Amino acid sequence: MSGANDAPRQLIVLGDSGVHGWGDREAGGWCQRLRLRWMNLPNAPVVYPLGIRGDGLERVAARWRSEWSCRGELRRQTPGGLLLSVGLNDTARVGRTDGRPQLDVEAFSFGLGQLLNEMTQELQVFVLGLTAVDEHVMPFAGCLWYSNSQIAATEAVMAEQCREADVPFLSMHQEMQQEPDWLTWMEPDGIHLNADGHRWLDQRLGQWAPLQEWAGLAALNTSTPISMQTRPAAATNVWLS
Repeated sequence: MSGANDAPRQLIVLGDSGVHGWGDREAGGWCQRLRLRWMNLPNAPVVYPLGIRGDGLERVAARWRSEWSCRGELRRQTPGGLLLSVGLNDTARVGRTDGRPQLDVEAFSFGLGQLLNEMTQELQVFVLGLTAVDEHVMPFAGCLWYSNSQIAATEAVMAEQCREADVPFLSMHQEMQQEPDWLTWMEPDGIHLNADGHRWLDQRLGQWAPLQEWAGLAALNTSTPISMQTRPAAATNVWLS
């Protein structure tokens, strides 16, 4: 008879529409792809995708603790790990290309630093960087202007805060734009990934050593190369331990 200590670890994935899997009509998004892959591996952690469309840093900060306090398996325990994927919505400028961002870089940096300080006192945290956008089809929803320069600045402070908090961080923005076909990985709205984009991100996660080692899957890692081309490419990560 199995005891409580035999229960698998849980990985909570918090974030926005990217975590939700918006745009991937083939497999439900990178987080769903991760969940299904781990489900087929012995002793892999259980993945709980908790992405909400439109969420930014402040909304995630307001809900992160309550996400497991009311859920059956998690109600009486803290999950083993938390993968945070948020920030893209915070970079959007409202109304015009030089409008005020939803959350400016300094405020985002301060808020993320506080959030990581709280989270790391309770569980192992991992943070994903931000994907690129197709600026040529802006504005999104008729009023939100996303730019790669604002995204790059925001991802830079994410990396810095993760370094300060000793949290593993996987950069995305520059790496994605270095892929020759990255614009074909975008939905027509210019900000959401399509199935190819979600596949690329999932492959990066599949070769990210910090997450694989935490999950106890490093020896089982047989992921295909990250590049969507024939050339091999290793995952670029900032292993901040």
